[in-house]
Amino acid sequence: MSTIPPLSLRLGRDGIKALDKIARQRGISRAEAARQAIAETAERERRRRGLAAEARNLVENPEYVREAREVASLMEELRGPR
Repeated sequence: MSTIPPLSLRLGRDGIKALDKIARQRGISRAEAARQAIAETAERERRRRGLAAEARNLVENPEYVREAREVASLMEELRGPR
């Protein structure tokens, strides 16, 4: 197993405050807080890309669009007069 070299970066005052807050709230070190924050951000981005791709696929599916319009029309009808 190869070792991964350490990473050095400048976070600035706001970044350090945010990192310290995460570390304090979770009861972990700054390094672990940084690792967790990076992993969580990457996971959110992965999910966001997946949802965007799913939405694109649905919009490009004429059967789905037809059905969605029917449902919207039915909901409008059920709502009654304004």
